[in-house]
Amino acid sequence: MQFDFFIPLRKIPTATAQQQRTGKKKDGTIYRYDPQELKAVKALFRDHLAKHAPPKPLAGPIELWVVWRYQEDDKHPAGTWKTTKPDTDNLLKAFKDAMTKAGFWKDDAQVVSEWTAKRYDDIPGVGVHVATLLERLSDDR
Repeated sequence: MQFDFFIPLRKIPTATAQQQRTGKKKDGTIYRYDPQELKAVKALFRDHLAKHAPPKPLAGPIELWVVWRYQEDDKHPAGTWKTTKPDTDNLLKAFKDAMTKAGFWKDDAQVVSEWTAKRYDDIPGVGVHVATLLERLSDDR
């Protein structure tokens, strides 16, 4: 199974999973939490992703491609790469967390192959490709 979709966004959110914080309970236990800005980004992604989620979570190994399309401007014409922050790995973590919550799969550990890119475009947003993969790799490695 495979499917592709696009989430139009006027502006790509800047809050990333890297901004997660730690706290300490009265008993000394350390815990992690999302600051409000990161919660809002995950909710935004989850709301958009829910419209595209499969009827039931995908099973087995999964391939994920994500293209972050930033609004072009005078300095950055459409089709050029975005080489400034945020880093793709930080963007992708919050997005995959939202995909898990939206029901694309049971656990994002199922994503065994991923590709992500940042570029400028005339239509800003996030392009997504999701596909289930064969259980076994070919012996032609």
